[in-house]
Amino acid sequence: MDTRTGLPVVGMVGGGQLARMTHQAAIALGQSLRVLAVSPDDGAALVAADVRIGRHDDIDALREFAKGCDVVTFDHEHVPGDLIRQLASEGFTLLPGADALRFAQNKRAMREHLGGLGLPMPRWTDGDVQAFGDEVGWPVIVKTVTGGYDGRGVFVAHSMADVPPGVEVIAEEMVPLKRELAAVVARSPLGQVAAYPVVETVQEGGICVEVLAPAPGLDEDLAIAAQRLAIDIATGLGVVGVLAVELFETTDGRLLINELAMRPHNSAHWTIEGARTSQFEQHLRAVLDYPMGDTRLTAPAVVMANVLGGEAGGMSIDERLHHLFAEEPGAKVHLYGKQVRPGRKIGHVTVLGDDLEDCRRRARKAARILEEGYQH
Repeated sequence: MDTRTGLPVVGMVGGGQLARMTHQAAIALGQSLRVLAVSPDDGAALVAADVRIGRHDDIDALREFAKGCDVVTFDHEHVPGDLIRQLASEGFTLLPGADALRFAQNKRAMREHLGGLGLPMPRWTDGDVQAFGDEVGWPVIVKTVTGGYDGRGVFVAHSMADVPPGVEVIAEEMVPLKRELAAVVARSPLGQVAAYPVVETVQEGGICVEVLAPAPGLDEDLAIAAQRLAIDIATGLGVVGVLAVELFETTDGRLLINELAMRPHNSAHWTIEGARTSQFEQHLRAVLDYPMGDTRLTAPAVVMANVLGGEAGGMSIDERLHHLFAEEPGAKVHLYGKQVRPGRKIGHVTVLGDDLEDCRRRARKAARILEEGYQH
């Protein structure tokens, strides 16, 4: 407990935008999130009061960071499981635990375990990719077993020449895709679970560029099935905190599990303004075993558009904000304090309203102004 506030201390390993936005949610709960950042220039380190500098794969840095924390959680899935287990054996509380995180860190383990539970997934192999491609039909999707995110480590293989050499991979069939969805839930140690409305995620080049809440035109039974699937996974794996289940909706009306993330997730950034309880507050509530918050939308339609870095030079970000607010005063802007690199997520904008297509137009326009500068 923080003796100044009488409230628990939550530590988050990682200093990126997820920690930054979790810190903002912590402030309303009377807390200041403790952050383990690699650099004082990391996005969360720029705003949080309690920042420690260290690496997520250094047991001594993790141990020193965890001292005085009531619970330690994560803004990424890269902390080695053996280090999490070591700290847990020393009496520290880390949530989600290593046994759950393993299935977000290792795609082979995730596919094997969920397949053993009989949950719906694309056909896949960790064996002979050539034989698999010949069986299911080329092209196939090839993924590195560990380390991939935001399109990294994912390849469309038209032949073995497209399979990266020297790394562990799995291969999956290319499914007849209608669109991609995400079902986000949160679970507490007590076992209480809260589910957000299912959303549609729009991808370009393997990167999510837009999230539509709720997913337009989604059959109610299919939406409920997606939420139940995410709840079953969270319960079955013992996840504590936010769990995002990325899904494929196929052209023949099936739901297939694509990926898992056990932390706040890009597909639920819209909840900051668009839900009665944001995913960041919900994650804090979950790891502290507080009762879960209300997940209902605050407007009939919510659209979040990611802001990707463009080429250097031209109009400053400050000038772009002036133009954005003049053009779209209702757009809510979140910038992550990141250095701009082409294609890098540097922020997002959210627009709420009654009409989905109008919200999409306005959100895209706001994101474009931040990415490219003002365009008449």
